[in-house]
Amino acid sequence: MKNLTDRQREVLIFIAQFSEDNSYPPTVREIGEHFGISLRAVQDHVAALQKKGYLSQSQKRSRSIRVLKDVRPKVAAATAVQIPVINTLTAGKPPLSEDNVISIVTCSYPFVDNGKKYFMFQISDNSMIDADIRPGDHVFAEIKDNADNGQIIVVALDDQITIRRIYREANRICLKSENAQIQPSYYQEVRILGTVSGIYRRMSNE
Repeated sequence: MKNLTDRQREVLIFIAQFSEDNSYPPTVREIGEHFGISLRAVQDHVAALQKKGYLSQSQKRSRSIRVLKDVRPKVAAATAVQIPVINTLTAGKPPLSEDNVISIVTCSYPFVDNGKKYFMFQISDNSMIDADIRPGDHVFAEIKDNADNGQIIVVALDDQITIRRIYREANRICLKSENAQIQPSYYQEVRILGTVSGIYRRMSNE
């Protein structure tokens, strides 16, 4: 198979995804509307993809484009990952020590990604309610000791676990809640346990 240009690859991926989502392929017009290009430009891309062996098309039928070679990235097979659940911190003990872990749950994609390490933490207050993180929700956190500005982190404060948005200022660190009733707090340094990557909510919490 010959190499594709960036635009040809984009067109091919769009056709493949559209066909999968709708159970029929897009028309030339629909492709043009998606990319904001002329029908002639779409026809040129389709012709090139046919010549390179990635598509087939019948000129006598509408919606006859067929993908012969799918170049979309393959999603890795879901692998079950065991995740420790913590809700307290024991002074002098690592966060994921046996003293802090109350249970183990098994999860897979899309909650977690293969190759990364996580823990779970149950929210007990309404400090992040405006971010739609509610008491009773379980937070999936990727284990990290650093975070970008604006990320929601799981942080240890006086051996208590909580979540906040982090903002680094010139001479201090701001931890901000997502609740207008709670004022930001400021520290010289903080102990980051992880960054929030997802939320699990039981139906009874709705």
